[in-house]
Amino acid sequence: MTGLPTFAMPGGFLGADGDTGGGITIAGIPFDIATTNRPGARFGPEAIRRASKMLVDGDHPTLRRSVALGLNDTGDFAIALGDVPASLALIEQQASQFEHLVTLGGDHSIALPLLRALHKRLGRPLGLVHFDAHVDTWPDSFGQVYGHGSCFYHAINEGIVDPKRMIQIGIRSPVQTDVLDWTLQQGVTILSAQDVHERGVEAVATQIRQVVGEQPSYLTFDIDALDPAFAPGTGTPEIGGLATWQAQAILRRLSGVNFAGMDMVEVAPAYDHAEVTALAAATLVYEYLALVQREV
Repeated sequence: MTGLPTFAMPGGFLGADGDTGGGITIAGIPFDIATTNRPGARFGPEAIRRASKMLVDGDHPTLRRSVALGLNDTGDFAIALGDVPASLALIEQQASQFEHLVTLGGDHSIALPLLRALHKRLGRPLGLVHFDAHVDTWPDSFGQVYGHGSCFYHAINEGIVDPKRMIQIGIRSPVQTDVLDWTLQQGVTILSAQDVHERGVEAVATQIRQVVGEQPSYLTFDIDALDPAFAPGTGTPEIGGLATWQAQAILRRLSGVNFAGMDMVEVAPAYDHAEVTALAAATLVYEYLALVQREV
């Protein structure tokens, strides 16, 4: 524990401030112009960082060490205001500078340039663990080629991710049959929220590990994977989602997965209540950091 109360901690994620020489970098991407419903995720990075102060007054309860040690917060990436393709290009360029990046979004379209940068660095298709209410494999979003609902359509078609090593957890939104069929035909494994509720967290975590295997994988977490009762502050809420304890329990059971990066997206604090969505997002990022620290 530091000498400061939680509310007085520095503004970076878990109090991280600048470059401390560690191996994991936090970056914010205040970008939400590719949304199809409620905007506001541009304010997500700030809200998640602020909520993360709740997590710095002790060690991780199962890892039993500080998650914040050696963590860098590089601040927010630059974007091209009002220009989706130019913004994605800027995001990819900036992401390429970092060895292991954990990103606070922003809408889900930012996952595509983050995956492009990681794919170029590693030189191989990635496995993908995708928590979401939506498949995000639409060819476009109401005519917007790079909308937040099309990021993984492009990632699959560009060979950035291996769809046979891709698993989606929490899916439950309305979706056109041809979009769902295309996704399944690529080899993607889809677990609905109801699957999680009925099968339990241990079985889900086991299947995730089986699908992605031992090669490098990426974790992308859309906060609307959680039920709106636990995460009202998002642009496209869908009822029947995961509880926060389920998401946390699944992540804690993913030891051994070779994660190479993560994003947390679609936190829109204008629709939040008492910071519960921001705190859920911050805590799940915290669990990811504990998970990858356990592997080193």
